[in-house]
Amino acid sequence: MIAVLIFAATYFVLAVGRLPGFRVDRTGAAIIGASLMLAANVLTVEEAYASIDYDTILLLFGMMIVVANLRLSGFFSAVAAWVVEHARRPLLLLSGIVFVSGIFSAFFVNDTMCLVLTPLVLEITNRLQRNQIPYLLGVAMASNVGSVATITGNPQNMMIGSLSHIPYPMFTRTLTPVALVGLALTVILIAVVYHREFREKQSLPLAHPKVRVNSVLLWKSLAVAAGMMFFFFAGSPVPKVAVVAGALLLVTRRVKPERIYQEIDWGLLVMFIGLFVLIAGLEKTAVETDMFAAASRYHLERTLSLTAFTAVLSNLVSNVPAVLVFKGFIPHLPDSTRAWLTLAMASTLAGNLTVLGSVANLIVVQRARHAVNISFWEYARTGVPLTIATLAAGIWLLG
Repeated sequence: MIAVLIFAATYFVLAVGRLPGFRVDRTGAAIIGASLMLAANVLTVEEAYASIDYDTILLLFGMMIVVANLRLSGFFSAVAAWVVEHARRPLLLLSGIVFVSGIFSAFFVNDTMCLVLTPLVLEITNRLQRNQIPYLLGVAMASNVGSVATITGNPQNMMIGSLSHIPYPMFTRTLTPVALVGLALTVILIAVVYHREFREKQSLPLAHPKVRVNSVLLWKSLAVAAGMMFFFFAGSPVPKVAVVAGALLLVTRRVKPERIYQEIDWGLLVMFIGLFVLIAGLEKTAVETDMFAAASRYHLERTLSLTAFTAVLSNLVSNVPAVLVFKGFIPHLPDSTRAWLTLAMASTLAGNLTVLGSVANLIVVQRARHAVNISFWEYARTGVPLTIATLAAGIWLLG
Protein backbone atom coordinates (compact mmCIF):
# COMPACT_ATOMS: atom_id res chain seq x y z
CA MET A 1 0.00 0.00 0.00
CA ILE A 2 2.86 2.38 0.81
CA ALA A 3 4.27 1.93 -2.71
CA VAL A 4 0.93 2.94 -4.21
CA LEU A 5 0.78 6.08 -2.05
CA ILE A 6 4.33 7.08 -3.00
CA PHE A 7 3.58 6.46 -6.67
CA ALA A 8 0.30 8.43 -6.54
CA ALA A 9 1.87 11.39 -4.74
CA THR A 10 4.79 11.51 -7.16
CA TYR A 11 2.57 11.33 -10.22
CA PHE A 12 0.40 14.08 -8.79
CA VAL A 13 3.43 16.38 -8.76
CA LEU A 14 4.35 15.20 -12.27
CA ALA A 15 0.83 16.10 -13.44
CA VAL A 16 0.80 19.52 -11.75
CA GLY A 17 4.40 20.25 -12.71
CA ARG A 18 5.44 21.32 -9.21
CA LEU A 19 4.75 20.68 -5.54
CA PRO A 20 2.44 23.47 -4.28
CA GLY A 21 4.19 25.56 -1.64
CA PHE A 22 7.64 24.13 -2.42
CA ARG A 23 10.28 24.57 -5.09
CA VAL A 24 10.04 20.99 -6.32
CA ASP A 25 9.82 20.35 -10.05
CA ARG A 26 9.21 17.11 -11.98
CA THR A 27 12.83 16.00 -11.71
CA GLY A 28 12.84 16.59 -7.96
CA ALA A 29 9.54 14.71 -7.60
CA ALA A 30 10.95 11.68 -9.42
CA ILE A 31 14.05 11.58 -7.21
CA ILE A 32 12.04 12.10 -4.01
CA GLY A 33 9.61 9.36 -5.02
CA ALA A 34 12.46 6.96 -5.82
CA SER A 35 14.17 7.74 -2.51
CA LEU A 36 10.94 7.14 -0.59
CA MET A 37 10.67 3.71 -2.21
CA LEU A 38 14.08 2.94 -0.66
CA ALA A 39 13.28 4.58 2.68
CA ALA A 40 10.04 2.57 2.98
CA ASN A 41 11.93 -0.66 2.19
CA VAL A 42 9.80 -1.26 -0.88
CA LEU A 43 13.07 -1.74 -2.77
CA THR A 44 16.61 -2.51 -1.71
CA VAL A 45 19.46 -0.39 -3.05
CA GLU A 46 20.50 -3.32 -5.25
CA GLU A 47 16.98 -3.59 -6.68
CA ALA A 48 16.95 0.14 -7.34
CA TYR A 49 20.23 -0.09 -9.26
CA ALA A 50 18.92 -3.06 -11.23
CA SER A 51 15.69 -1.25 -12.14
CA ILE A 52 17.45 1.52 -14.07
CA ASP A 53 17.53 0.93 -17.82
CA TYR A 54 21.04 2.11 -18.57
CA ASP A 55 20.56 1.64 -22.32
CA THR A 56 17.96 4.42 -22.27
CA ILE A 57 20.23 6.72 -20.25
CA LEU A 58 23.22 6.05 -22.53
CA LEU A 59 21.17 6.62 -25.68
CA LEU A 60 19.74 9.88 -24.42
CA PHE A 61 23.12 11.10 -23.18
CA GLY A 62 24.91 10.22 -26.43
CA MET A 63 22.23 11.88 -28.57
CA MET A 64 22.41 15.03 -26.45
CA ILE A 65 26.14 15.35 -27.18
CA VAL A 66 25.70 14.78 -30.93
CA VAL A 67 22.82 17.24 -31.15
CA ALA A 68 24.73 19.81 -29.07
CA ASN A 69 27.61 19.75 -31.56
CA LEU A 70 25.29 20.07 -34.56
CA ARG A 71 23.50 22.95 -32.90
CA LEU A 72 26.69 24.80 -31.95
CA SER A 73 28.04 24.34 -35.49
CA GLY A 74 25.03 26.24 -36.88
CA PHE A 75 23.84 23.31 -39.02
CA PHE A 76 20.17 23.36 -38.06
CA SER A 77 19.91 27.13 -38.37
CA ALA A 78 21.66 27.19 -41.76
CA VAL A 79 19.39 24.56 -43.32
CA ALA A 80 16.25 26.10 -41.87
CA ALA A 81 17.28 29.57 -43.02
CA TRP A 82 17.90 28.33 -46.57
CA VAL A 83 14.50 26.64 -46.75
CA VAL A 84 12.46 29.56 -45.44
CA GLU A 85 14.45 32.06 -47.50
CA HIS A 86 13.28 30.30 -50.67
CA ALA A 87 9.61 30.07 -49.65
CA ARG A 88 7.92 32.82 -51.66
CA ARG A 89 4.33 32.33 -50.46
CA PRO A 90 2.89 32.27 -46.92
CA LEU A 91 1.68 28.68 -47.36
CA LEU A 92 5.06 27.60 -48.73
CA LEU A 93 6.75 29.30 -45.79
CA LEU A 94 4.53 27.38 -43.37
CA SER A 95 5.14 24.11 -45.24
CA GLY A 96 8.89 24.67 -45.21
CA ILE A 97 8.91 25.39 -41.47
CA VAL A 98 6.72 22.37 -40.71
CA PHE A 99 8.74 19.88 -42.74
CA VAL A 100 12.14 21.20 -41.60
CA SER A 101 11.02 20.99 -37.97
CA GLY A 102 9.42 17.58 -38.46
CA ILE A 103 12.19 15.89 -40.43
CA PHE A 104 15.02 17.14 -38.22
CA SER A 105 13.03 16.26 -35.09
CA ALA A 106 12.76 12.68 -36.32
CA PHE A 107 16.50 12.16 -36.08
CA PHE A 108 17.87 14.77 -33.67
CA VAL A 109 15.39 15.12 -30.77
CA ASN A 110 12.39 17.44 -31.08
CA ASP A 111 13.17 19.73 -28.13
CA THR A 112 16.40 20.84 -29.78
CA MET A 113 14.65 21.78 -33.00
CA CYS A 114 12.29 24.05 -31.07
CA LEU A 115 15.23 25.76 -29.36
CA VAL A 116 16.90 26.39 -32.74
CA LEU A 117 13.92 27.23 -34.93
CA THR A 118 11.87 29.50 -32.65
CA PRO A 119 14.19 32.55 -32.73
CA LEU A 120 14.80 32.02 -36.46
CA VAL A 121 11.08 31.92 -37.26
CA LEU A 122 10.48 34.99 -35.08
CA GLU A 123 13.16 36.91 -36.97
CA ILE A 124 11.86 35.92 -40.42
CA THR A 125 8.17 36.50 -39.73
CA ASN A 126 8.96 39.84 -38.11
CA ARG A 127 10.90 40.99 -41.18
CA LEU A 128 8.09 39.81 -43.46
CA GLN A 129 5.47 41.41 -41.18
CA ARG A 130 3.45 38.20 -40.93
CA ASN A 131 1.23 36.87 -38.14
CA GLN A 132 3.85 34.97 -36.14
CA ILE A 133 1.55 32.60 -34.25
CA PRO A 134 0.70 30.06 -37.01
CA TYR A 135 4.37 29.68 -37.97
CA LEU A 136 5.42 29.19 -34.34
CA LEU A 137 2.65 26.62 -33.90
CA GLY A 138 4.07 24.93 -36.99
CA VAL A 139 7.46 24.60 -35.27
CA ALA A 140 6.03 23.12 -32.07
CA MET A 141 3.41 20.82 -33.55
CA ALA A 142 5.62 19.55 -36.37
CA SER A 143 8.43 18.79 -33.93
CA ASN A 144 6.07 16.53 -32.00
CA VAL A 145 4.60 14.88 -35.09
CA GLY A 146 7.92 14.38 -36.88
CA SER A 147 9.63 12.92 -33.83
CA VAL A 148 7.27 9.93 -33.88
CA ALA A 149 9.15 8.48 -36.86
CA THR A 150 12.29 7.14 -35.15
CA ILE A 151 13.67 5.90 -31.86
CA THR A 152 15.87 8.99 -31.59
CA GLY A 153 13.04 11.47 -32.20
CA ASN A 154 12.14 12.10 -28.57
CA PRO A 155 12.90 10.83 -25.04
CA GLN A 156 9.87 8.54 -24.77
CA ASN A 157 10.72 6.85 -28.09
CA MET A 158 14.27 6.30 -26.85
CA MET A 159 12.85 4.66 -23.75
CA ILE A 160 10.49 2.51 -25.82
CA GLY A 161 13.31 1.54 -28.17
CA SER A 162 15.50 0.39 -25.28
CA LEU A 163 12.72 -1.45 -23.44
CA SER A 164 11.21 -3.13 -26.50
CA HIS A 165 14.43 -3.95 -28.41
CA ILE A 166 12.62 -3.13 -31.66
CA PRO A 167 15.29 -2.66 -34.39
CA TYR A 168 15.82 0.93 -35.52
CA PRO A 169 14.96 0.19 -39.19
CA MET A 170 11.70 -1.58 -38.27
CA PHE A 171 10.66 1.22 -35.90
CA THR A 172 11.36 3.83 -38.58
CA ARG A 173 9.72 1.87 -41.40
CA THR A 174 6.52 1.43 -39.38
CA LEU A 175 6.11 4.93 -37.97
CA THR A 176 7.47 7.12 -40.79
CA PRO A 177 4.14 6.99 -42.69
CA VAL A 178 2.40 8.18 -39.51
CA ALA A 179 4.83 11.11 -39.28
CA LEU A 180 4.49 12.09 -42.95
CA VAL A 181 0.69 12.01 -42.89
CA GLY A 182 0.80 13.91 -39.59
CA LEU A 183 3.03 16.65 -41.03
CA ALA A 184 0.68 17.09 -43.99
CA LEU A 185 -2.27 17.35 -41.58
CA THR A 186 -0.33 19.92 -39.55
CA VAL A 187 0.05 22.20 -42.58
CA ILE A 188 -3.59 21.74 -43.59
CA LEU A 189 -5.10 22.39 -40.16
CA ILE A 190 -2.94 25.43 -39.36
CA ALA A 191 -3.79 26.84 -42.80
CA VAL A 192 -7.51 26.27 -42.17
CA VAL A 193 -7.54 27.76 -38.66
CA TYR A 194 -5.50 30.80 -39.78
CA HIS A 195 -7.02 31.01 -43.27
CA ARG A 196 -6.72 34.80 -43.42
CA GLU A 197 -2.95 34.54 -43.10
CA PHE A 198 -2.66 32.13 -46.02
CA ARG A 199 -5.19 33.56 -48.49
CA GLU A 200 -2.62 35.86 -50.08
CA LYS A 201 -1.15 34.87 -53.45
CA GLN A 202 1.36 37.73 -53.46
CA SER A 203 5.03 36.77 -53.31
CA LEU A 204 6.85 37.43 -50.07
CA PRO A 205 9.90 39.71 -50.09
CA LEU A 206 13.24 38.01 -49.65
CA ALA A 207 14.35 37.51 -46.06
CA HIS A 208 17.99 36.92 -45.20
CA PRO A 209 18.21 35.68 -41.60
CA LYS A 210 21.57 36.00 -39.90
CA VAL A 211 23.19 32.59 -39.33
CA ARG A 212 26.66 31.90 -37.97
CA VAL A 213 28.31 28.64 -39.04
CA ASN A 214 31.45 27.01 -37.64
CA SER A 215 32.49 25.13 -40.79
CA VAL A 216 35.09 22.87 -39.13
CA LEU A 217 32.72 21.77 -36.38
CA LEU A 218 29.90 21.50 -38.94
CA TRP A 219 31.66 18.97 -41.19
CA LYS A 220 33.02 17.01 -38.27
CA SER A 221 29.58 16.80 -36.64
CA LEU A 222 27.90 15.87 -39.92
CA ALA A 223 30.43 13.10 -40.55
CA VAL A 224 29.90 11.61 -37.10
CA ALA A 225 26.11 11.99 -37.33
CA ALA A 226 26.05 10.31 -40.75
CA GLY A 227 28.15 7.43 -39.43
CA MET A 228 25.87 7.13 -36.43
CA MET A 229 22.77 6.91 -38.65
CA PHE A 230 24.46 4.32 -40.85
CA PHE A 231 25.11 2.06 -37.88
CA PHE A 232 21.58 2.65 -36.52
CA PHE A 233 20.07 1.37 -39.77
CA ALA A 234 22.68 -1.39 -40.04
CA GLY A 235 21.24 -2.91 -36.87
CA SER A 236 24.01 -2.06 -34.40
CA PRO A 237 22.99 -1.53 -30.74
CA VAL A 238 21.51 1.97 -30.73
CA PRO A 239 22.70 3.06 -27.23
CA LYS A 240 26.27 1.96 -27.92
CA VAL A 241 26.39 3.72 -31.28
CA ALA A 242 24.97 6.95 -29.83
CA VAL A 243 27.36 7.16 -26.89
CA VAL A 244 30.40 6.31 -29.07
CA ALA A 245 29.36 9.02 -31.54
CA GLY A 246 29.03 11.47 -28.67
CA ALA A 247 32.44 10.50 -27.32
CA LEU A 248 34.08 11.05 -30.73
CA LEU A 249 32.72 14.58 -30.84
CA LEU A 250 34.22 15.36 -27.44
CA VAL A 251 37.68 14.96 -29.02
CA THR A 252 38.17 18.55 -30.19
CA ARG A 253 40.62 21.45 -30.13
CA ARG A 254 38.09 24.19 -30.92
CA VAL A 255 35.06 23.75 -28.67
CA LYS A 256 35.35 23.95 -24.89
CA PRO A 257 33.82 20.86 -23.25
CA GLU A 258 31.84 23.14 -20.93
CA ARG A 259 29.84 24.45 -23.90
CA ILE A 260 28.77 20.91 -24.76
CA TYR A 261 27.95 20.04 -21.15
CA GLN A 262 25.76 23.15 -20.88
CA GLU A 263 23.64 21.83 -23.76
CA ILE A 264 22.94 18.52 -21.98
CA ASP A 265 19.62 18.27 -20.16
CA TRP A 266 20.95 16.78 -16.94
CA GLY A 267 17.59 17.21 -15.23
CA LEU A 268 15.91 14.94 -17.78
CA LEU A 269 18.52 12.21 -17.27
CA VAL A 270 18.05 12.38 -13.51
CA MET A 271 14.26 12.29 -13.89
CA PHE A 272 14.52 9.13 -16.00
CA ILE A 273 16.59 7.43 -13.30
CA GLY A 274 14.12 8.39 -10.60
CA LEU A 275 11.13 7.21 -12.64
CA PHE A 276 12.71 3.82 -13.34
CA VAL A 277 13.14 3.24 -9.60
CA LEU A 278 9.66 4.56 -8.81
CA ILE A 279 7.97 2.24 -11.31
CA ALA A 280 10.04 -0.71 -10.08
CA GLY A 281 8.65 -0.14 -6.59
CA LEU A 282 5.11 -0.13 -7.95
CA GLU A 283 5.69 -3.27 -10.02
CA LYS A 284 6.96 -5.11 -6.95
CA THR A 285 3.56 -4.77 -5.29
CA ALA A 286 0.31 -6.52 -6.13
CA VAL A 287 -0.68 -3.51 -8.21
CA GLU A 288 0.91 -5.14 -11.24
CA THR A 289 -1.70 -7.89 -11.10
CA ASP A 290 -4.41 -5.24 -11.01
CA MET A 291 -2.86 -3.57 -14.04
CA PHE A 292 -2.97 -6.82 -16.01
CA ALA A 293 -6.63 -7.22 -15.06
CA ALA A 294 -7.34 -3.65 -16.18
CA ALA A 295 -5.50 -4.26 -19.45
CA SER A 296 -7.74 -7.24 -20.12
CA ARG A 297 -10.91 -5.48 -18.99
CA TYR A 298 -10.34 -2.43 -21.19
CA HIS A 299 -8.96 -4.46 -24.14
CA LEU A 300 -5.63 -2.64 -24.24
CA GLU A 301 -4.37 -5.21 -26.73
CA ARG A 302 -6.47 -3.27 -29.28
CA THR A 303 -4.81 -0.36 -31.02
CA LEU A 304 -7.78 1.98 -30.46
CA SER A 305 -8.05 1.29 -26.71
CA LEU A 306 -4.31 1.53 -26.06
CA THR A 307 -4.12 4.75 -28.07
CA ALA A 308 -6.96 6.35 -26.10
CA PHE A 309 -5.55 5.37 -22.69
CA THR A 310 -2.05 6.51 -23.66
CA ALA A 311 -3.25 9.86 -25.00
CA VAL A 312 -5.23 10.62 -21.85
CA LEU A 313 -2.45 9.57 -19.45
CA SER A 314 0.20 11.44 -21.46
CA ASN A 315 -1.75 14.66 -21.04
CA LEU A 316 -2.26 14.05 -17.33
CA VAL A 317 1.31 13.25 -16.28
CA SER A 318 3.41 13.90 -19.43
CA ASN A 319 4.52 11.35 -22.00
CA VAL A 320 7.65 9.88 -20.40
CA PRO A 321 5.97 8.98 -17.07
CA ALA A 322 2.99 7.65 -19.05
CA VAL A 323 5.20 5.30 -21.05
CA LEU A 324 6.74 3.92 -17.88
CA VAL A 325 3.31 3.12 -16.44
CA PHE A 326 2.64 0.85 -19.42
CA LYS A 327 6.03 -0.87 -19.44
CA GLY A 328 5.05 -3.57 -16.96
CA PHE A 329 2.32 -5.24 -18.94
CA ILE A 330 2.95 -4.45 -22.63
CA PRO A 331 5.46 -7.34 -22.94
CA HIS A 332 2.62 -9.67 -21.91
CA LEU A 333 0.17 -8.51 -24.59
CA PRO A 334 -0.47 -10.85 -27.56
CA ASP A 335 1.36 -8.59 -30.06
CA SER A 336 3.81 -6.70 -27.88
CA THR A 337 5.74 -5.20 -30.81
CA ARG A 338 2.63 -3.54 -32.22
CA ALA A 339 1.68 -2.41 -28.71
CA TRP A 340 5.08 -0.74 -28.19
CA LEU A 341 4.77 1.03 -31.55
CA THR A 342 1.23 2.14 -30.70
CA LEU A 343 2.50 3.47 -27.37
CA ALA A 344 5.21 5.46 -29.17
CA MET A 345 2.71 6.85 -31.66
CA ALA A 346 0.03 7.79 -29.13
CA SER A 347 2.30 9.22 -26.41
CA THR A 348 4.05 11.43 -28.98
CA LEU A 349 1.06 12.69 -30.97
CA ALA A 350 -0.91 13.33 -27.78
CA GLY A 351 1.65 16.03 -26.99
CA ASN A 352 -0.07 18.36 -29.44
CA LEU A 353 -3.39 18.42 -27.56
CA THR A 354 -2.54 21.44 -25.40
CA VAL A 355 0.39 23.76 -24.86
CA LEU A 356 1.23 21.75 -21.72
CA GLY A 357 1.32 18.46 -23.62
CA SER A 358 5.04 18.42 -24.36
CA VAL A 359 8.27 20.18 -23.45
CA ALA A 360 8.66 21.19 -27.11
CA ASN A 361 5.46 23.25 -26.93
CA LEU A 362 6.60 25.03 -23.78
CA ILE A 363 10.00 25.81 -25.31
CA VAL A 364 8.36 27.58 -28.26
CA VAL A 365 5.91 29.51 -26.08
CA GLN A 366 8.59 30.59 -23.60
CA ARG A 367 11.18 31.60 -26.21
CA ALA A 368 8.59 33.58 -28.16
CA ARG A 369 6.91 35.31 -25.22
CA HIS A 370 8.84 38.58 -25.66
CA ALA A 371 7.32 38.95 -29.14
CA VAL A 372 3.94 37.22 -29.05
CA ASN A 373 1.61 35.59 -26.54
CA ILE A 374 0.41 32.09 -27.40
CA SER A 375 -2.34 31.42 -24.88
CA PHE A 376 -3.64 28.03 -23.79
CA TRP A 377 -6.78 28.46 -25.92
CA GLU A 378 -4.91 29.89 -28.89
CA TYR A 379 -2.84 26.73 -28.98
CA ALA A 380 -5.77 24.39 -28.28
CA ARG A 381 -7.95 25.52 -31.18
CA THR A 382 -5.39 24.01 -33.55
CA GLY A 383 -3.89 21.42 -31.20
CA VAL A 384 -7.12 19.61 -30.31
CA PRO A 385 -8.31 18.90 -33.88
CA LEU A 386 -4.74 18.11 -34.98
CA THR A 387 -4.29 15.59 -32.16
CA ILE A 388 -7.59 13.88 -32.98
CA ALA A 389 -6.78 13.78 -36.70
CA THR A 390 -3.21 12.48 -36.30
CA LEU A 391 -4.20 9.86 -33.71
CA ALA A 392 -6.95 8.67 -36.06
CA ALA A 393 -4.42 8.46 -38.89
CA GLY A 394 -1.99 6.60 -36.63
CA ILE A 395 -4.64 4.08 -35.57
CA TRP A 396 -5.57 3.51 -39.22
CA LEU A 397 -1.95 3.10 -40.37
CA LEU A 398 -0.98 0.80 -37.49
CA GLY A 399 -4.28 -1.09 -37.38
